[in-house]
Amino acid sequence: MISAPPAAPTPERAPSTTSPATRGRGRTSVTALNATLAAAIVVVLVLSGAIGTVEVGVLDAARITLGHLVPGLPWMSDGSLTTLQDQAVWQFRLPRALLAGLAGAGLALAGAIMQVVVRNPLADPYVLGVSSGASVGAVLVIVLGSTAVAGLSLSAAAFAGALVASALVTLLAQQGGRLSPTRMILAGVALGTLFSAITSYLTITTEAQNVVSVLFFLLGSVSAATMSSLPAPIIAVVVACLIVATQARSMNALLTGDESATSLGVNVTRLRGLLLVVASLLTGVIVSVSGGIGFVGLVIPHVARILVGSDHRRMLPVTVLGGGLFLMVADLLARTVAAPTEIPLGILTAFVGAPFFLWLMRRGSATRAGFDR
Repeated sequence: MISAPPAAPTPERAPSTTSPATRGRGRTSVTALNATLAAAIVVVLVLSGAIGTVEVGVLDAARITLGHLVPGLPWMSDGSLTTLQDQAVWQFRLPRALLAGLAGAGLALAGAIMQVVVRNPLADPYVLGVSSGASVGAVLVIVLGSTAVAGLSLSAAAFAGALVASALVTLLAQQGGRLSPTRMILAGVALGTLFSAITSYLTITTEAQNVVSVLFFLLGSVSAATMSSLPAPIIAVVVACLIVATQARSMNALLTGDESATSLGVNVTRLRGLLLVVASLLTGVIVSVSGGIGFVGLVIPHVARILVGSDHRRMLPVTVLGGGLFLMVADLLARTVAAPTEIPLGILTAFVGAPFFLWLMRRGSATRAGFDR
């Protein structure tokens, strides 16, 4: 009797030529990388609190931050720190650094999700038009008021715009009942151009006092951040992280193709819909508080895959931490390199992201990141 051939191994349990010791070193290196990124975030956070027009030392910035987190510390009341220093760090510099970190983490995670959904390393909320859709919703509220979008708040309108853009891109990318990655990229670029035209029309037809704020919003900035603007992105990022953590194995399977994922027991349609909603939620909330910041979702997930591989259980934490660090550094540069003039974040990220986008178009780069097709 001829026995049946063995079933193909799942992506999570594929045989490995590495020894247990080597795999252990791999896990250790990822842990060390995550710890390094987390430590770097803390360092940048303290530096962001220290740098500005009001002179505050690095140690004083750390003391002010710790003093607000831990009640009763002596240096908060002994007169060694002025009220102006306290306000500069706690009310202005720290909120914008935290918001930049949350925005970077959210956009990077949204990009990683979309790259899996379409199996294309060139996908991200900006390239697929989702950020532009969110911007339309937000600008409608800024220019016409909430009554123009059924009474939705700015965050809710941005989320609705992102969700509509995701739905349209998915619908237009269908080919023979399946998502075509190439069609999805083309549909995203076309819709992004259309949404940009809508926001441009709204901008030139609004009152003069709204133009500067709209343009600065579209280019991306966290300069208006306050502690009250942090809860929404915190909730969005935490919820998204929890959801994708439970779907990491299924995302690994989806990366191998629809047929393979289905054979492994993954409901591809349900999973893809869930991931698109999560990415839209992240993009909508982040755009509503930081404006349109492009290329973060393109650059960071790709770098994470090159560093630690395409297994989402390993690369998603690196993506989240790396995205947060990247945008925190970008924000620090945005308010210092041309001081007292502030550079919009979207300009700095475009300087990095646009050349990176062109580099990614080479097949060899996609192969190294786990998108060999």
